[in-house]
Amino acid sequence: MNAHQIYQAADPALITDLFTWLRAEEKDLYKNTVTSLAQDRKLRPVFIQKKQLPDQFKWLHKTLKLKSTDMMGEHLFQLFFMKGNEEILVTFCDAMDIEHDGKGSVEGELPKELDAEKAKGAVDALLAKFDTKLVTAYLYVFNLQTEGGWDSITTLLESDDRLKLA
Repeated sequence: MNAHQIYQAADPALITDLFTWLRAEEKDLYKNTVTSLAQDRKLRPVFIQKKQLPDQFKWLHKTLKLKSTDMMGEHLFQLFFMKGNEEILVTFCDAMDIEHDGKGSVEGELPKELDAEKAKGAVDALLAKFDTKLVTAYLYVFNLQTEGGWDSITTLLESDDRLKLA
């Protein structure tokens, strides 16, 4: 699943949380995102900026569902998880025995293979601490970090009934 497909399938409340966090914690990036997406859609940024916040978020969400915005959408998700939800990364990396800097940022290369039993244990640990939709989105975004994803994560996303985006 690509980033634009995650935006298509995700619960709107999760996406609202992402935009709310982005606007509060990464103000310049939020403004640049609105500007860039507006210009990409041949709109003046002020047209979007003058909208009420819920309408801005709806427009951003609708726009990030487009395939052409895939790279930007993935970047926003990565930032949301790396800076806004570090504890998810730490919990996952610890459960998978992936070396990290204590904030969930991987040190060195990501493993080529992920053990299926460890992955299941990591998912159980994540679901015990965090919202299901947030965990599911994280796993989809994490799986984008290698071409074709990891088989163990893909299998869990496809087979575990707890892992639903919406």
